Amino acid sequence: MASVALIEDDQRIRAALVRSLAERGHTVRASGRAMEGLTQVLEWHPDVVVLDLALPDLDGTELLKMIRAVSAVPVIVATARDDEAEMVRMLDRGADDYVTKPFSSRELLARINAVIRRT
Repeated sequence: MASVALIEDDQRIRAALVRSLAERGHTVRASGRAMEGLTQVLEWHPDVVVLDLALPDLDGTELLKMIRAVSAVPVIVATARDDEAEMVRMLDRGADDYVTKPFSSRELLARINAVIRRT
């Protein structure tokens, strides 16, 4: 299965997603801060990144820009920001997919599988 870097500051959401992804055979490394997530991308080279935008140390928009400067890894933005202009902006800035909270783990898994199939 895939290696997934999960960058999500909400501990409950992070734990639930790690559990769900791991149960389906994915290897997951999770972090609650942007800079930890960037380190994971740089050192671990995951197959896909799941990125929340509301992070405590840096907005996910800036983190996406940093990831894109050093990697072509697929990035799925998973956030509560449901504004259409924000979605378009993130996709234009390099996100491969965008899903708004709340979402099911099945939906996220389908999106992960879809971006991995394309890469």
